[in-house]
Amino acid sequence: MSAHANAVDLSDAQAPANSIWKKLPLIFAVIGVAGVALAFVTVGTDTKQFWYSYLTAYMFWLSVGLGGLFFVLIHHATRAGWSTVVRRVAENYMITLPLLGLLALPIVFGGMDDLYHVWVHPAATDLFVQAKTGFLNTDFFTVRVIAYAVIWTALGLYLYLASRKQDVTGDPKLAHGMRRVAPFGLILFALTITFAAVDFMMSLDPHWYSTIFGVVYFGGTFMAIASVLALTGMALQRTGLLKNAITTEHYHDLGKLAFAFMVFWAYVAFSQFMLIWYANIPEETIWFAYRATNGWEIVAGVLTLLHFVVPFFFMMSRHIKRRNLTLAIGAVILLVAHYIDMFWIIQPAMRQHDADPHFSMHIADLLTFIGIGGLVLAVFSWRVSAAPVAPMKDPRLMESLDFENF
Repeated sequence: MSAHANAVDLSDAQAPANSIWKKLPLIFAVIGVAGVALAFVTVGTDTKQFWYSYLTAYMFWLSVGLGGLFFVLIHHATRAGWSTVVRRVAENYMITLPLLGLLALPIVFGGMDDLYHVWVHPAATDLFVQAKTGFLNTDFFTVRVIAYAVIWTALGLYLYLASRKQDVTGDPKLAHGMRRVAPFGLILFALTITFAAVDFMMSLDPHWYSTIFGVVYFGGTFMAIASVLALTGMALQRTGLLKNAITTEHYHDLGKLAFAFMVFWAYVAFSQFMLIWYANIPEETIWFAYRATNGWEIVAGVLTLLHFVVPFFFMMSRHIKRRNLTLAIGAVILLVAHYIDMFWIIQPAMRQHDADPHFSMHIADLLTFIGIGGLVLAVFSWRVSAAPVAPMKDPRLMESLDFENF
């Protein structure tokens, strides 16, 4: 055990009674409810706009919760040591999945007709959609969404409760149990995130299909959680928590993960585009063709710049990732790009058959983002305020505190 590990005082891992984190759950909850309510009011009778805005915001925040789950699963499956001190932060995002499961229910029971009208009411002459009705039908869609929510909730609750129990007992068997569950959890994660991406987003245009679509969403998901963890670590430290526990070394690795999965996203997204462009099959190319006209090509250009070109050159240097300010700038750029990605995937499906198919944004896009984000952050801040923000008796905690990049 090093001198650094011995010197770190983890008494600041628990939010004190006067901490801002004690007030944030209620504040975020009010903002969340108000945001979604105002979004619904501002669209008036245009419920289609509300549901597309809601789905765009939902898929962004769902990626944060799922990213937290994946981070925790990978941590246990690989027996990682360096990430122990930031694992509880990821767990606190992971534990928002029960809420996110509930937030999917309005889509199922209120928004399906507006979002998925083409396959909810398939035309008898539409042979492409008719061929997919065995999978794309309202009953099976509902069952699948509920199954995703149950699986994500079960995995998240098991891992979170076992981690919190270890804070009390220090029992190393709990760590072994989580490590045994993690590989099976990763299989379930891979299946559910892929099918969820297909169901919620790809099926907006049931004539189009891509076998790599779920992987593209996953790439953005892990890039997003690495960015969120870096920003959250800085926020915790600015409010007096984990001031010396999360170090430049941990931020450096989070920056490397964000950078790596930004490149991975770019690789799989370009692979999807290049193969479809090269094959030149009409039912495949139409999805990209529409997103290259009517102003959507500008969104695609901005997405390319912010999701790859700018962060690739900006975040390549280790010096950028080892300074909080520059890492924070890079993380914010990547999160903005991730939202643009969700917007570019989802929103054109709404405009495609409108009288005016041109790119536009609505105030409901911002309000639903704030609304769903407020609810997610209410749960996150509730857990921060209620329990230590580091796994206090994890066997690898000292290894994490002593971690150094070479």
